[in-house]
Amino acid sequence: MNMPKALRAGAIAILSGLAAALATGPVNAGPVLIELFTSQGCSSCPPADILFSQYVDRDDVIALFLPVDYWDLWGWTDTLAQPAHTERQRGYALARGDGQRYTPQIVVAGKWHVVGSDRAAIAAAAVLPSVDLSIVPVDGGLQIEIGDAVGDGPVEGTLWLVMFDQSETVDIGRGENAGRTVTYHHVILEMHRLTMWRGQALSIELPLMALIEIGADGCVVILQQDVANGLPGPVIAAAAYAMP
Repeated sequence: MNMPKALRAGAIAILSGLAAALATGPVNAGPVLIELFTSQGCSSCPPADILFSQYVDRDDVIALFLPVDYWDLWGWTDTLAQPAHTERQRGYALARGDGQRYTPQIVVAGKWHVVGSDRAAIAAAAVLPSVDLSIVPVDGGLQIEIGDAVGDGPVEGTLWLVMFDQSETVDIGRGENAGRTVTYHHVILEMHRLTMWRGQALSIELPLMALIEIGADGCVVILQQDVANGLPGPVIAAAAYAMP
């Protein structure tokens, strides 16, 4: 399930070149979204899970944890995995056209994939252009504000709401990680489409009850391009809110 060395080297080169290009002055730089696809049954995943935990409190990164279920056939059923996470990872692979799915895999800004334990490759994409996107607390809810399209950037996308648990500790009883106790961070509970964005400023109010009812510790809103057949494309912008 590990990424081939040639592909790994290519991914690092792509991300490093991108970072150098963007250093000349990206428009409205905001936090970059990283999504970790991992599994409790994968022996290569714990180092990536530990590295991922170092990103969850950073201001320049929004980190989401998506355990997949295809390792469940190998002796241990992942207690946090969801089929929707597996489908999202598959969708990214189809959208990129490379078919690459493995664990641990981090997808950066909906565009590039790198080995989840590779700190240098993740850091190479630390600044990306985006439109303005924010979450502001209001009485009984959250106000989601999206700005106008910027320059020659995307003019259409889907707004997603992601609700997450701050952390979950799991005692793994069988499989490749049998006997380990691992704490996972920013574990996705639910993910929903909110609305379409068509390049113009948009404001949406979300009731806090939506988070409280499922016991979420916070949420992330993601503005993301759609590609052919509704596959997930590049992330235009993202913002996070943690429950007090």
